[in-house]
Amino acid sequence: MAEKSAAPRHLERLAFPLDTSLTVRILAVNLIPLMLLAGSLFFLDSYRRQLLDERFKLARIEAQITAEALAGATRERQEALLVQIGKEQHLRLRLFDPQGKLTADSFKLDAPSFTLGDPVAAPWPQDLARWIDRAVDIAVNAPSPPPFADPESDEASAWPELVRAREQGLSQIELRRAPDLTPVITAAAPVGLNGSTLLTTRNAADITQAVRDARTSLLGLMALALTLSIVLSLYLARTIIEPLRRLVRATVRVRLGRGREVEVPRMQSRGDEIGVLARAVSDMTTALRQRIDAVESFAADVAHEIKNPLASLRSALESLPRVDDPQLRTQLTEIAAHDVLRIDRLVTEISDASRIDAELSRATFESVDMAELVANVVRVREGRGLNDGRRILIERSSDPTRIMGVPLRIERIIENLLDNAVSFSPHGGVISVAIERDGDIVRTSVCDEGPGIPEKAREKVFTRFHSVRPEAEDFGDHSGLGLAIARTIAVAHDGSLRVSDRPDEHPGACLVLELPAAE
Repeated sequence: MAEKSAAPRHLERLAFPLDTSLTVRILAVNLIPLMLLAGSLFFLDSYRRQLLDERFKLARIEAQITAEALAGATRERQEALLVQIGKEQHLRLRLFDPQGKLTADSFKLDAPSFTLGDPVAAPWPQDLARWIDRAVDIAVNAPSPPPFADPESDEASAWPELVRAREQGLSQIELRRAPDLTPVITAAAPVGLNGSTLLTTRNAADITQAVRDARTSLLGLMALALTLSIVLSLYLARTIIEPLRRLVRATVRVRLGRGREVEVPRMQSRGDEIGVLARAVSDMTTALRQRIDAVESFAADVAHEIKNPLASLRSALESLPRVDDPQLRTQLTEIAAHDVLRIDRLVTEISDASRIDAELSRATFESVDMAELVANVVRVREGRGLNDGRRILIERSSDPTRIMGVPLRIERIIENLLDNAVSFSPHGGVISVAIERDGDIVRTSVCDEGPGIPEKAREKVFTRFHSVRPEAEDFGDHSGLGLAIARTIAVAHDGSLRVSDRPDEHPGACLVLELPAAE
């Protein structure tokens, strides 16, 4: 029991998002990839770290090479090198003696090769860029380096990287943040073996600008993609949802009983699934109207046909108490019994006719040899004496005559056709049954020797309760549903039933049943 109850709950959880509008779902499907693309903005932080790592390596190498060049040089040569390298590499270089005193500064020896950006004087786009930088850093939990500021003291002890370089004898790197949030990279390296040290300072603003440029380009592409996605999503939603709404309105009106005044749109110009759906709904509505008309007409015919024997039965039963003549009472009793049989026959035929479509829609077709089926039906009829003195001759071709169908229902067609032929053929007459293969069709013809059927009346014989019968036949012996039922079964098997003249041009009629041949 637990497993049975778990499945519906699982389906309910899956079905919950389906309650939302199609427009919302189309927008969501198209916007989710863009949201995932927006997440790539945060991966720019890894791009920035890679650039910083490369700059750290470069700063270390620059500091070491410069320190080697300064070692052993005269004071004048050292100052010249500091100025030259500072200008070429956009660096600030400071040289400290073994006691940690500042002995040379490239920015004091010559004009500064760079200046730190002033956030107060920067235009508003720079303020926006710094705000985005802070937001991204918070989102990715990026470490925030300490702010950069020149110490008031000119001692080497004011720089932690210099202290470590003097103690360890190795180059050291430090990262700080300028007032405009651009990175400041300092590198300290020993100069020679006497304890002097070099400090290089670089404002790597180009790294920040490269990350901002990449982010701006990505945001521009995202904005363009977002605009196109929204426009295309709305267009797609309109081309899908509006036609569906029109179909829904039409089908709701049909359901409310206003089918006669509703024209279901067929959308002939659309060749997609919506157009196919619209035409299918339109055809379904038309078929439904035809079915309703047929049911209403059938109900009216049934009422009319049953009313006649009921009126006769009522009249006979009401007259019986007032009649004393035994012979007349016997006649009235026979009339009443005959009317009861008529009503019973009508009810049976009506019941059978009303459920044929439903039964055949659920039935499984099987391969049937039409020639053998006809021979079996004729043999059974002869054994039961149903042919009433008429002979039935069967002619069959040598070609295969197999069809796909429901054997009992195909037998019902043959029975009804033979009943009709026996009714109209004279006593001692011959009824010819021919079964042949014609391409993809198996044709069965039942021909009698009766008066034939006029051209203008050939379709009427297939209408329900058709009442034209032979003069010798007792009134009410047939319900008038036999040929109508036979055609219904034939159509349900994708076949047809029609009336034609006898092929030998003799008097009489031929009823021709055509069914698709089995593959």
